[in-house]
Amino acid sequence: MNTFRTRISTTFARVAAASTLALFAMSANAFPIASPGGEGLKVIVGGTGHVMATYQGNSASYSNDLLLDGVLVFNNHTTPVGSTVDLGTFALGTELVFQLFVHDTGNSFYTGPGSRNPDGQTHARVQGDWEPGTTLVSFEDLFNGPFEFNDLSFSFTNTTAGPTRVPEPNAFLLMLAGISLIGLAVRWRTA
Repeated sequence: MNTFRTRISTTFARVAAASTLALFAMSANAFPIASPGGEGLKVIVGGTGHVMATYQGNSASYSNDLLLDGVLVFNNHTTPVGSTVDLGTFALGTELVFQLFVHDTGNSFYTGPGSRNPDGQTHARVQGDWEPGTTLVSFEDLFNGPFEFNDLSFSFTNTTAGPTRVPEPNAFLLMLAGISLIGLAVRWRTA
């Protein structure tokens, strides 16, 4: 009976140790992924300071470069998690279009609408205010999905998530007034 209890205790201890190691390994490899609902949103400069990018992690087997205007920001396999890059300053309201270049397939995918991508799908999920004043972006690197958005995640300061920018009401009213005046002038001339 003593031998049976010893085996049970030893087995229980081994299972507990293995479970603890598995949980530790899972949390050590965990990284943030932007929340669902931000697919196709754009990254918009929302502040006047420097835009700081921080690499958050990945679970991709493919090697991917994150580029802004053709300039390398991060590589998902060689950049240490937590690395920060100063992207500089931009005019308020500027859209930052990021490119994910997939070395293994030669495909490039972009933030924003799916029409920018070779498969017509959105490959970036954008979460504004992921942390106060910080936007989180997560990319999918496979042509036609599976759209888990876990292949490269990064965050930015001084940015927001947004749809296509619409004209401000005053600008829209001014444009409408101008069109109306042109219409009246044409009508007056023909009368």
